[in-house]
Amino acid sequence: MITELGHFALILATIVAVVQATVPLVGAQKGWAGWMAVAEPAAKAQFILTALSFGALMWAFITSDFSLRLVVLNSHSAKPLIYKISGTWGNHEGSMLLWVLIVAFFGALAAWFGGNLPARLRARVLAIQSAIAVAFFAFILFTSNPFLRMAVPPFDGQDLNPLLQDPGLAFHPPFLYLGYVGLSMSFSFAVAALIEGRIDAAWGRWVRPWTLAAWIFLTIGIALGSWWAYYELGWGGFWFWDPVENASFMPWLLAAALLHSAIVVEKRESLKSWTILLAILAFGFSLIGTFIVRSGLLTSVHAFANDPERGVFVLAILGFFMGGALILFSFRAQAMEARGVFALVSRESALLVNNLLLGVACFVVFVGTMWPLVAEMFFDRKLSVGPPFFNAAFTPFMLVLGLILPVGSSMPWKRARIWRSLRPLVPAAILALAIVGLLYAVQSGRSLLGPLGVGLGAWVVMGAVLDLLRRTGRKGGLSDRLGRLSRLPRADWGKATAHAGLGIVMIGVAGLTAWMQDDIRVAVQDQPFEVAGYTLTLNDVREERGPNYLTTIADVTLARDGQELARLSPEKRFYPVAQMPTTEAAIHQTFGRDVYVVIGDAQGDAGWTLRTYIKPLTIWIWIGSGLMALGGLLSLSDRRFRVAAGAQRAGTDGKTPAQVPAE
Repeated sequence: MITELGHFALILATIVAVVQATVPLVGAQKGWAGWMAVAEPAAKAQFILTALSFGALMWAFITSDFSLRLVVLNSHSAKPLIYKISGTWGNHEGSMLLWVLIVAFFGALAAWFGGNLPARLRARVLAIQSAIAVAFFAFILFTSNPFLRMAVPPFDGQDLNPLLQDPGLAFHPPFLYLGYVGLSMSFSFAVAALIEGRIDAAWGRWVRPWTLAAWIFLTIGIALGSWWAYYELGWGGFWFWDPVENASFMPWLLAAALLHSAIVVEKRESLKSWTILLAILAFGFSLIGTFIVRSGLLTSVHAFANDPERGVFVLAILGFFMGGALILFSFRAQAMEARGVFALVSRESALLVNNLLLGVACFVVFVGTMWPLVAEMFFDRKLSVGPPFFNAAFTPFMLVLGLILPVGSSMPWKRARIWRSLRPLVPAAILALAIVGLLYAVQSGRSLLGPLGVGLGAWVVMGAVLDLLRRTGRKGGLSDRLGRLSRLPRADWGKATAHAGLGIVMIGVAGLTAWMQDDIRVAVQDQPFEVAGYTLTLNDVREERGPNYLTTIADVTLARDGQELARLSPEKRFYPVAQMPTTEAAIHQTFGRDVYVVIGDAQGDAGWTLRTYIKPLTIWIWIGSGLMALGGLLSLSDRRFRVAAGAQRAGTDGKTPAQVPAE
C-alpha cells in the first residue's frame, strides 16, 4: 500500500510541476499577480509530494519489500540497515528520484526564503526550476520508474553493489547531488534574468548564495568520493581521473568561477555576460555528468546505468535546456552591457584571469573525458586517456592559479598598482622560497616538482593569512588589531579559510605524488620486512563471516625503531550474493604520512601477497577540502549573502529591489 501511495505521489508531483512551470511564467509575462502567486504553493506542494514518494521507496528498502523490482535488484535481507537505506539511491532509478527530490527542494527553498525577490523574477525562477523538474519527472516515469512490481516476488534480493556498501558511499551521492542539482538554481536565476532583460548588482547578490551552497555541497561530495576511492578500491590513490570523478569535478570548477564572477557583477556591475554564461554552463556540465554516468557510453567502476536509451533521453534534456538558454543568451546580449570599467591591473582583472583559468581547466578535463568516445565514433580508433594526460594538461593551470590568487586578493577594485599590491606579500614569498629550498636539499636529489608544489601551497596559505591581517589595518596595538580581526565579516573569514584550504590541498597533493613509496611482496608469517624505515610483520591471516560477506583478515604489526606503532587489519571480502570481491585497506594515519597496507591472494605455502604504501601528507588533502567547505559555510552564514539579502534595501521610494544599487 505504501508503495502505491509513493507512485501516486510521484505522478501527482509531476502534475503540480507542470502547473508550476507554466502558469507563473504566463502570469509574469502578462503581469497577472494571481497567476504569479501560484508558484510558491506549487513549489512547496511539489517538494512535499516528491519527498513522500522518496520516503515510500526508502521504506520499501528498509522493510525488504521484494515485491518491488528495484529492491530485488539492489538489496538483500541480510544487508546492514545503513546500506538498506543508502540502497535507495545506490541505483539508477532511486538516484534519479533523489535528483528530482533535490530539484524540488531547492525550488521550495526559493519559495520559502525568496519573499523579498521582485514578484516577476521570483515567479520566473520558480517556473524555470519546475521546468527542470518536469523533464526529470518524465524521465523517471517513462524510462526509470522505481515503483515497478515483480509478478512473482523472490524470497530474497540480489544485493547492492559491494563497492557501494561503505559509509563514504552512503553519504557521497546525496552531497554530490545537492551540489549538482543546486546549480539548477543559478541556472534558473540566469534564464529568468535573461527573460526579464535585466542583469544588475542585485541579481549578482541574489545568485551568489545559491551558487555558494551548491559549491559547498560539491566540495563535500567530491572529498567523500575521493576518500572512498582512496581506502576502498585498494589502489592507493585519491584521484584516478575516472569519467565519473570528472563528471563532478567539471561543475565544481565552473561553480568556483561563477562564484568569483558574480562578485564582480555585484560590486562593479561588470562581467555580466560572462557570469550569465557561467551559470548556464555550470548546470549544463551537471547535466553532461548525468549523461556520462547513465548513458553507458563511458565505463566507470561506479557508473549507475549502461542503457543508451536512457542516455538519449538525458541528452535530449541537455539539448533543450542548454540550447534554449544559449539561444536566449544570444538574443539578450545587448541587455548585459557592463557599467563598471576597470584597469588592466585591478581586482576585476585578477578575477577574470581566475575565471579563464578555471574555465580552460574544465575544458581540458572535458576533452580528456570525451575524447575516447569521439575517437571511436568518428575515427574508429580505441583510445585511452588516463592520468598522464590529465596531470600534464591540467596541472599548469592550477599552478598559475595558485601563483596569482594571493596577488589578486590583495588588489583594490577598479585600479591597482602591482608593486603596491605585492609589497604585503613579501613575507609569504620569502617563506615559500625557503620551504622550496629546504625540501629540495632534504630530499636528496629528487625532482624539484614536490618542493615547488609544497612551496606553492604555502604561498597560497600565507597569502590568505596576510590578506586577513591586512583588513585589520596598521593602527593600534596587538590587542586592537585582534579585536578588529574578530569583528571582521564572516565572508572575509570564509574567503581566507577557503583559499587556505586550497593551499593545503596543493601541499597534500604535491607531497603524496612526489614522495610516495610502495612495496609489493609475498609476506611470510612472522618474518619482518622493511619498507622506507618501517618494519612490518604478518602475524596471522584468518577467515571470518560478516553480515552479508565472507572476509579474509590479516593481522599486521607496524613498528619503527623497534617500537610498535599500530596493529593493522587489511581485509579481502567476498560477497556471495553479488559474487564480487572487495578490498578493505588498513591505514595508519598521522599528520605527516599514511602507512597503507592491502592484503592480496595466498601464494600457496609461500605466504600472502602484501602491498604497502608510504604516503606523505595524504591527510592534508582532506583537511584542505574540509577547510574549503568550511570557508564556504562561513561566507554563506554572513547576513550580506543570505538569499535575497539585496532585496531588503527596498524602501519607501517605490523602487523594486533590482533597481536599488548594491552597497
